[in-house]
Amino acid sequence: MDYQDAGVNIEAGRSFVDKIRRSVESTHSPQVLGGLGGFGGYFELPTGYENPVLVSGTDGVGTKLKIAQAINSHHTIGIDLVAMCVNDILTSGAKPLFFLDYLATGKLNPQQLSDVVTGIVEGCRLSGCALLGGRNRRNARFLCSG
Repeated sequence: MDYQDAGVNIEAGRSFVDKIRRSVESTHSPQVLGGLGGFGGYFELPTGYENPVLVSGTDGVGTKLKIAQAINSHHTIGIDLVAMCVNDILTSGAKPLFFLDYLATGKLNPQQLSDVVTGIVEGCRLSGCALLGGRNRRNARFLCSG
């Protein structure tokens, strides 16, 4: 079995990355090393920190996704996703430096996912952090459409 047999369209994934590349890279600071599309993101700590400790957070948008689907507006859930994670980091007294995303869907809808990433980019800009990388998973056999 290969990716295509499993319902994964590699070319659609590449097309999606090409579509979001410029927007994502607009959040990058000089501390971001490497480019978009790799298996990891690289971030050089800015100078001036004494005994730096990295704080990480993860969250989801929860039921807000249902509202976004009902009104067919998906960029706001991207903003909200970043806000939830950044707020958790801020409660620790830390500064958000970068963000990683994970988008899972049953079928790749490039426009819908692009809207979500546009929101994530906006959330990162508002928070002063770089969208360092991410992953989009699409598999119709395991996940529902949408």
